[in-house]
Formats: sequence, structure tokens, C-alpha cells
Amino acid sequence: MTDGNQKWETGDRKPVPADRLTMTLLVIYLIILVWIVLFKLGVRFSYIEQREVNLLPFSEWFTPEGKTDVMEILLNVVIFIPLGVYAGMLFRKSSLGIQLLIFFGISFLLEGLQFAFAIGAFDSTDLVTNISGGIVGLLFYRAFERLFTNPVKAQKFLNLLATAATLAMVILLVLLKMNRLPIRYQ
Repeated sequence: MTDGNQKWETGDRKPVPADRLTMTLLVIYLIILVWIVLFKLGVRFSYIEQREVNLLPFSEWFTPEGKTDVMEILLNVVIFIPLGVYAGMLFRKSSLGIQLLIFFGISFLLEGLQFAFAIGAFDSTDLVTNISGGIVGLLFYRAFERLFTNPVKAQKFLNLLATAATLAMVILLVLLKMNRLPIRYQ
């Protein structure tokens, strides 16, 4: 890239200064993600210490009870959208297959750890919805990349949005943990 007005050149992607902030935001996001998914925000749920495996995605739709938690499905998608945005920014020259592998790998790791530590189920529905969230985030990034016509400018703008969102999320989670919000999770 020779100046800010030219299109991003093909070939090897060179690191840009915005990558450092993006990587920092990604690490913070992953810490929050682990805290939410593995540590359940520090809350003990009744189903914890049960080891279950669901290998058929959306199988609860086909059971006599048919109890599908649509909100959980939507939240699983939403919580992985930032991963797709960060993957788009940091691995924009990688193939879609590599980016999907990142979404799958992180989701699979979290699901596997939930099972291994008996703090939740290994659920293939979660794998599908988590990967879907990553794809939505990636599409979101690509839309901004086209809007700005320059991936570095898009990255800088999204870093500003992500910084504000990360600060808001950290503050909300701390307030929630301290029971300072009108909602209770305990």
C-alpha cells in the first residue's frame, strides 16, 4: 500500500499499526468470552456438573418436549459476532476456509472444555450457532471494508466502535457481578 487513497494490494498482508489495538481488543474479547461461556459469569447453575453430549444440531426441535431456547440460540450467535469482525480485520488475506476454521476451533475448544470440566454440555447446536455468529461478524467487517474502500480505514473505524463496545461490556459485566444493575443473574 503506497498511500491512503489506493486500494489494498494483493499478496502478503503487512501488519499495520491498527493491528496492535485489534489484537488487544481480541484478547479482551476472548477473556470475556471464556468468562461467560466457561465460568457462566461466576454463577452456579443446576445443570453444572452434568456431562452431556449433543451431536445432532437442533435435536431438541425433534423431541416430544420440543423445548427450544430461542434466546440462547440468538445469544450464541450474537456473542460470536465480534470474533468474526476481529478475524476479518486480522486475517483478511486468509481464505474463508481458514477463517471458518478459526470460528470452529474456538467454539469446539470452548464446548470441549465445558464437557471436560463438567461445567456444561458439548452441544453441536452451539457449534453451529457460534460459527454462524462468526460468519455474521465477518460479513459485517466486509461490509465496512467495502464502505470505506480501504481495509485499514475500516479497521481503524471498527477499532473505535469495538473499543467503546468493549468498555461498555466490561462496565456492564462488572456492575452485573456487583449486583448494581436492576436485573439479577443470581
